[in-house]
Amino acid sequence: MKRVAVLGSTGSIGQQTLDVVRAFPQLFRVMGLAAGKNADLLARQVAEFKPDFVCAEKLFPNCQRLSMEEIARHPDVDLVVIATSGKAGLDPVLTAIRAGKTIALANKESLVMAGEIVTAEAKRTGARILPVDSEHSAIWQCLEGEKQRPARIILTASGGPFRRYSSAQLKEVTVEQALNHPSWKMGKKVTIDSATLMNKGLEVIEAHWLFDMPYESISILVHPQCIVHSMVEFADGSVKAQLSPPDMRLPIQYALSYPERLANPRLPKVDWSKFGNLTFEPPDYEAFPCLKLGIEVGKRGGTYPAVLCAVDEVAVELFLSKQIHFVDIPRLVQETLKEHRNIAHPALAEIRAADAWARETVLKQIEGVRK
Repeated sequence: MKRVAVLGSTGSIGQQTLDVVRAFPQLFRVMGLAAGKNADLLARQVAEFKPDFVCAEKLFPNCQRLSMEEIARHPDVDLVVIATSGKAGLDPVLTAIRAGKTIALANKESLVMAGEIVTAEAKRTGARILPVDSEHSAIWQCLEGEKQRPARIILTASGGPFRRYSSAQLKEVTVEQALNHPSWKMGKKVTIDSATLMNKGLEVIEAHWLFDMPYESISILVHPQCIVHSMVEFADGSVKAQLSPPDMRLPIQYALSYPERLANPRLPKVDWSKFGNLTFEPPDYEAFPCLKLGIEVGKRGGTYPAVLCAVDEVAVELFLSKQIHFVDIPRLVQETLKEHRNIAHPALAEIRAADAWARETVLKQIEGVRK
């Protein structure tokens, strides 16, 4: 039985992880849960899965209260699912890596902010990072069994709900429209990032670190049907792709069960006899500048990616609270990046300082506009 800890258990990825665990009670045992403000849902999860330890403000009977870092390195945990969003995932990721754990990683910010440090620590300790993002899981599955490095990685993107919008239409986008993703069920932050295509920019940086690929060998194609989750091209021109319905439980289950594949009747399958066309098109970098910014920042490296993550996190929160417009998100990111003095190959303290500086700077920009 694999002993699992789920950090971010009440979020979208956390809930879907527990749904997979629920289907295989004989294979997985939930040892620890960590959650934020959704105390009622966490209480129900604790009652159902009876973990040994919990990270929460509330005390639970028969559960030891630990920090996320203490759960991530606990000797009774075999696999740590990092399902928290934003910078909150960085410390648990590094803690789990230093403890030599296997990590099912859904928190892309930890790799974007500190990919050089995270991957170096994983090599040093032998900890395994198993990607949970559907795109990176697809690449990982395509690379299984291959002895040669790929020539190119092709990340697919849904294009979000505004793929065909004009510049004028994008200026009028509401929060409700942005949260209505046509294919995926995700948390609010990831859904807005998918609408701006910032999510895909972050995924390019993540793919660079996960698969040790130069940015020039990572491409993006918009694939609205969300059936091909990514592709890998090899030296001979052959291309492998991973296809499945757009359901995050599929990559989550693969990370939990690896190297096994489990039959799960709860998961959907594609009915190919009824399926229509699979289409691909290049992304519109001008209409969605967040994508271009993400790729440029990845190439620059240093502390720029930490600034990108921090500003995007603040800007998305401001948009969700209806304090800024949808098109203000890339503007705030770009303006803050222009002010930043980059540090190449930063230490962890310098990454944290860049994150704090970016958050403070973008809020000052907002205050300036209000005045």
